[in-house]
Amino acid sequence: MPTELQFTLVDEEATLGAGEALGRACLAVGLQRGLAIFLRGQLGAGKTTLCRGVLRACGHAGAVKSPTYTLVEPYEFGALRVFHFDLYRLGDAEELEFMGVRDYLAPGSLSLVEWPERGEGVLPRADIDVELGVLDSGRQLCLEANSSSGSKVIAALAHLLGPQSPRGKSGM
Repeated sequence: MPTELQFTLVDEEATLGAGEALGRACLAVGLQRGLAIFLRGQLGAGKTTLCRGVLRACGHAGAVKSPTYTLVEPYEFGALRVFHFDLYRLGDAEELEFMGVRDYLAPGSLSLVEWPERGEGVLPRADIDVELGVLDSGRQLCLEANSSSGSKVIAALAHLLGPQSPRGKSGM
């Protein structure tokens, strides 16, 4: 079962498409135990665009803004709850305790966390770490599983995207 995938994304549409595929893979595996995906990358790398794709796969058709000032934006799709966090402006990781972060990271939910390093020490380990890097042309997307649930999602994603090696590249 692959624990890592790597892709080259040629443009914003490819980033959005990769997010949709990731969302479909999460839904295919199921979220009974909950799932946390941490997104890392410099400003403008495409973290929010990837989240927009995940939310689109879950059924969201509206705008998706990074919740920089509110820290979290909840989305509900029937029994499915998706929480989009942006911790860029988080002053102290302990603030997450005060806002009840553990309640968000509960069974049956999908949590997408931008800038997770700002919550270090309070946030649990991610099921999947996502790194978006800026290339001369496009973006480099790297996904790494840290749990059995994360490995199942990455395997489902590899299946959705066709025959890929665990470290294979795609021109998505």
